[in-house]
Amino acid sequence: MHERPRPHDLVRLTPRALARVVGGAPVWARQSLSRAPWATVRRAHVAHGIAIGVRGSARAQRFAAVVQTEDIDAVVTPEMLAARAPARDHDAFAALQIVLHAARTHELRAGPIGAAGFELATGVAALHEASDLDVIVRAEPSHDALASFARRIAGLAVRVDVEVAFGDGYGVALDEALRGGAIMVKTPGGPRVLPAFSPAEAAVQALIAEAELTPKPALVDRRGNGAHADLSLELLTRSALALRPMFEALVVAARDAAVDARLRGRLGELGREGERAMLEATGGVNTHRGAIWSLGLLVAAHASSGARDPRSIARVAAKIASLPDVASVAGNSHGLRACAQFGVGGARAQARAGFPHVLDVALPALHAGRVREAGEGVARVDALLAIMRSLDDTCILHRGGADALRAAQNGAGAVLDAGGTVTAAGLHAFAQLETSLLAHRASPGGAADLLAAALLLDSLERGTWA
Repeated sequence: MHERPRPHDLVRLTPRALARVVGGAPVWARQSLSRAPWATVRRAHVAHGIAIGVRGSARAQRFAAVVQTEDIDAVVTPEMLAARAPARDHDAFAALQIVLHAARTHELRAGPIGAAGFELATGVAALHEASDLDVIVRAEPSHDALASFARRIAGLAVRVDVEVAFGDGYGVALDEALRGGAIMVKTPGGPRVLPAFSPAEAAVQALIAEAELTPKPALVDRRGNGAHADLSLELLTRSALALRPMFEALVVAARDAAVDARLRGRLGELGREGERAMLEATGGVNTHRGAIWSLGLLVAAHASSGARDPRSIARVAAKIASLPDVASVAGNSHGLRACAQFGVGGARAQARAGFPHVLDVALPALHAGRVREAGEGVARVDALLAIMRSLDDTCILHRGGADALRAAQNGAGAVLDAGGTVTAAGLHAFAQLETSLLAHRASPGGAADLLAAALLLDSLERGTWA
């Protein structure tokens, strides 16, 4: 079983998949696949399967298709191609060696994509006399080494187009990353302008990244609305953007401020203003009430302390959460009712304890996934499942009761025990988990909020977006 491929990976199709793809392809694509049954993984997300593109001899010849993981016979990554010797001389291949040497010098992971990568993988001549060299570099757009790397590869005999790949399928042109300020980023959902990095923007992008993460069990994602009749990905994105002024105001209020009752009261006031902005943006739908509490506390704690490491930020957030907000009105939310009925602590207890499910569960799982190089998306899904395995999720309890919570915890554990969502057994267990949650009409919204909190803390520590 292959790991789920990432954008720009090359995949060799099985004979059965090849026959199916060829059946709907134009003549030139059939000829291309007859020479080499390889396709490039596209960035676009599809509801069920993996988006691929078949390349022709001309730039305009691109054919899109969708395959399943079982349709893939082999996966070749750009990093794997970096070690391959070309079968012929070409200026692009000569330039590639200089680019790869510069990347190694700056401790950057890089590899060829585009025509050069396709030719190295398949042996089929794809580079023309005037072809550019396309390269991918795995790094954050703010990486200190990128500027020096760009200078080292300037002035080569061929044009070099470098994509800086980061996050869950995000990519930005090297020149764009070095420009500073807002940048145009390619995402699985299409191009998006990301403003300059700030703690408030980090919170907004953490919420959007959590919403877009796919697949998530019974939660809104790029496949659909999960167990929610009143939510959608578009609505969650709109809600997250509407919360930007609140996060910015929290930073201003908390910057270098003492953690005391006065600060707690001001933060509570801003949180309620943010909730009103959320409800106005969503037409009265509660999209992010729990996230306003969790991420709002963490943004304020970061601003108050100036700390970047997650434990220090969470420790200050816990102090803030433990202070009374005298202006707040006793609420009667679904979460509070679930806490009272089932005797669990909920989001308030999680914050007052210093976010243990974020620090001791989600972040270690996220880092472990990155070490395995399973892909950022897989690492994030596994982090969500790790939270679900032990969290008394009040969203699940409210909708489905104790039976639904047991199903969620046991099901998430089964996926992880099977190796996570990169294995066939893990995907089967994931499908069973989702089916069970949908039958209960329950979704792990509390776990999703804590995953967003983990993405925020990770983002603040690294100084870039989730």
